[in-house]
Amino acid sequence: MTYALIAAGVLYVLVRRFRGEPLNARDLLAPPAFLLFFGIRALEGFHLIYLLPLAAGFAFGALRGTTIKLFERDGHLWQRYTPWTLLVWVTSLGASLGLGLLIGGHAPTQLSISVSMLGELCTLGAKALNTGVPFAPEKEALSNNVRDRFYGRHGSS
Repeated sequence: MTYALIAAGVLYVLVRRFRGEPLNARDLLAPPAFLLFFGIRALEGFHLIYLLPLAAGFAFGALRGTTIKLFERDGHLWQRYTPWTLLVWVTSLGASLGLGLLIGGHAPTQLSISVSMLGELCTLGAKALNTGVPFAPEKEALSNNVRDRFYGRHGSS
């Protein structure tokens, strides 16, 4: 059941990001932090053998971050995955499975995904900051803006 939820979540994120979506700081930081927390909690003991697949996951995540297209829309940053991004995802998955078989074990799935997302965060975050374009506002701020347009700034809801 856990793997099905993770797969569904990954598929959902992939579809959204291939279509293009606003890039806000919370969406960039929260998923890796959330998964890192649960990945560390899932550890039954840290084994040095985990370092190789985790380092590879971080490196593939950093590479993946370089393949994501950033652009400005509505005055803030948007992101869109490219075919290269998908290629890095698939290669990363294959490498992770191969390393797991080679060394005879792997870190918990949540931890592996979070470390990969941290790698992506590092390169994508650096790219985003270097654009000079502001991050997208938080979703709540967007919904408040729509509410303000509909009801007026001082209208009741």
